[in-house]
Amino acid sequence: MKFWRAGTRAVIALSILITGAAGVTAARAEAQTPGEVLQAGVTKARSDDNLPGVIGMVRDGDTVEYAHAGWGDMFMRVPADPKAQFRIGSNTKQFTSTVLLQLEAEHKLSLDDTVDRWLPGVVNKNGNDGKKITIRQLLNHTSRLPDYISDTAFRNEYIADLNNGKHWDPRKLVDIAISNPPLDKFAYSNTNYILAGMVIKAVTGNDPATEVKNRIIDPLGLKNTTFPTDDPKLYGNWLHGYEWVRDISFSNVSAFGPAGAIVSTMDDLADFDRALFSGRLLPPAQQQELETVGGFTNYALGVGRVDTKKCGEVFTHTGEVLGYVSTWISSADGERQVVVAQNEYHVSLVTDNEPGVTAQWDTAVDAYCATGR
Repeated sequence: MKFWRAGTRAVIALSILITGAAGVTAARAEAQTPGEVLQAGVTKARSDDNLPGVIGMVRDGDTVEYAHAGWGDMFMRVPADPKAQFRIGSNTKQFTSTVLLQLEAEHKLSLDDTVDRWLPGVVNKNGNDGKKITIRQLLNHTSRLPDYISDTAFRNEYIADLNNGKHWDPRKLVDIAISNPPLDKFAYSNTNYILAGMVIKAVTGNDPATEVKNRIIDPLGLKNTTFPTDDPKLYGNWLHGYEWVRDISFSNVSAFGPAGAIVSTMDDLADFDRALFSGRLLPPAQQQELETVGGFTNYALGVGRVDTKKCGEVFTHTGEVLGYVSTWISSADGERQVVVAQNEYHVSLVTDNEPGVTAQWDTAVDAYCATGR
């Protein structure tokens, strides 16, 4: 069931890149600058997939170009603003992994610590054993833990009232997941990052939102990035998010937390990725850990590492959450970023062909490659 993936299908985007992005269209081929390539792709994605709005940005060094098509509020006919906030879904995961890597650098934990060391007895049902799972395995999705989001009862309860006041306790989400046996292979599971957030709290005494704010958001001056916990609302300049024509911008995000709750902008995401991949946030040893792929489909620690087949290797991730889909790409040196986002995601769609996802990747890769380095 694909009702929501704080990135359950983030790696579908990776597989698109692994097999090679689609060829550049005639419109893109005629464009000269990365911004023109980006605008052509954004316009085409919006038209081909009948999306409310699509926005994009490409940055090469100090040069930044933006693109937009369609509506940020389709009922009031407000154009999609490239500077607007949106929910970034599983792009939250790289923030969470960065905090844990910083804690390791401070000698407060090791990524090779077991989950049970920090959360004794939490993962201990139906063959799921926290004594045999490390923090590293949480971050690279090799724990084989089931995904709580796949649980029918959870889905039905959450969908019934998106904008409710219910607080989803992380331990409850883990209990939902481990009511099922371990997976028979490595697989993307949001349960991993719920547990990662619980480890952060066990080590620091603070919830993940506080640690992300203190360690990343405030030091980097990400003024349009927030990590909401229970508040379902968005504030200021934000894209309305839709399922078909239903506005689902407001939703309780406590069910997603360190797996997918952050609200941000394209500029802030690009600034974070520039800092992350240029080595400003982690010492060399932890930087290497961040970027090292584990046993699951080109997935490192909260980030994907793939070959574009057109212009070299990039780091990347996709976030899918109620009303929004977004994709970022960064060069390994942090000098180049592309971010593309749309304000439609289908809670009830049960196929893997989520409108806009493939087009986002084609657009992001084409714009990135157009920087010409």
